[in-house]
Amino acid sequence: MAAEKVDKVDAKIMQILSQDGRISWRDLAEQIGLSLTPTLRRIRRLENDGYITGYSAQFDEQKLGFGITMYVWVSLERQVEETLKVFERRIADVPEVMSCYLMTGEADYVLRIVVPDLPSYQRFMLDVLTRIPGVSRIQSGLAIKPVFQRAAPPIPR
Repeated sequence: MAAEKVDKVDAKIMQILSQDGRISWRDLAEQIGLSLTPTLRRIRRLENDGYITGYSAQFDEQKLGFGITMYVWVSLERQVEETLKVFERRIADVPEVMSCYLMTGEADYVLRIVVPDLPSYQRFMLDVLTRIPGVSRIQSGLAIKPVFQRAAPPIPR
């Protein structure tokens, strides 16, 4: 998809939807300054062209009992296709892993993990990460508090 197809109005729609995915189409149209029909046309185009890939609820991890967020940098013994595939398949099945990115730099992957407490994280390390074939190095950092997280890209200038 070419970024040129997304104008400032489209970006504003995505910004608003990222903050309130349950906003009524009428309220959205009012906020962007268009009538309902062109607003709906734009939303459908953004969905059909793959810019909007879905809608979901956001959850309070703390209230759900996951008080610890860890970022984990994982290095593999070898960066060959089969080793990468094995790691990705195994880690995708672990519910504590909220996100996983293949990286450049010193680590091959960075994971965001949520667990109830530090003993749970230790169990995750010993029972999950260290048992995945090819893992050679694990570094982790405890997130102290979330500052912000954006769900939509910046509006084009």
